Amino acid sequence: MSLIALIWFALAYQREIFAVVVAVAVLLGIREIVRAFKVRGTYLSLRALVIASIALSYATWNGGVAGLAIATAIAIPVLLIQLLTRGPEGFVASATATTFSLLYLPFLGGFLILLARPDTGLERVMTFVVLVSCNDTFGYIVGVLFGKHPLAPKISPRKSWEGLIGSLIFTVIGGTLAFYYIMDMKWWIGAVVGLMIVFTATCGDLIESAMKRDLALKDMGTLLPGHGGMLDRLDSVLISAPALWLALECVKNWL
Repeated sequence: MSLIALIWFALAYQREIFAVVVAVAVLLGIREIVRAFKVRGTYLSLRALVIASIALSYATWNGGVAGLAIATAIAIPVLLIQLLTRGPEGFVASATATTFSLLYLPFLGGFLILLARPDTGLERVMTFVVLVSCNDTFGYIVGVLFGKHPLAPKISPRKSWEGLIGSLIFTVIGGTLAFYYIMDMKWWIGAVVGLMIVFTATCGDLIESAMKRDLALKDMGTLLPGHGGMLDRLDSVLISAPALWLALECVKNWL
């Protein structure tokens, strides 16, 4: 609740604060992913990724989607050139992990900043919070109470088809209400977006679970006791933010 209150305060009074909050969350995630790859012997430059992440966040807030795209296009070759200073040994693994980390965290996280940029940033981000919260909360509750059939046993044994159905029902309801009462849009748009968010959030959770299994980690970090690290909190958010941004752009241009 305190995090939601911080998001609301930032967006209601000074939207730049929200961009800073997103940037800090991304930097914490960068620290975790650098440590995770280090366990497997893959080198990533924490300093270089931190600088690139700050640059992407700054460019996104000031330049919108064009700023995000240009900053990413510049950052990738710069990071690869920086890796050349270490020589050829392990270069492919480090280059691949570095590019993945840049795209997975600051690039995808940049869409949270894009959601907040317009004057309606408060409404857009709070709608996003409703959608992701409905998916995660009710998927977990229904899964714990009724889950018997694993959705992806090799990746996330605790995630069930029953939990997915719970996510679908309640996220569609939440999307319908949020779009009608918060976004002042037609209810059926919220229902469609709700379905999309269930898909993206579930995939985001499975992607992060696959990462942890491949890296032989229980949690990506220990920042939040009992809840893992920052990446464990951002998994569904990072994949869903671009989806909602795209959906709102389509609605704005076509409806």
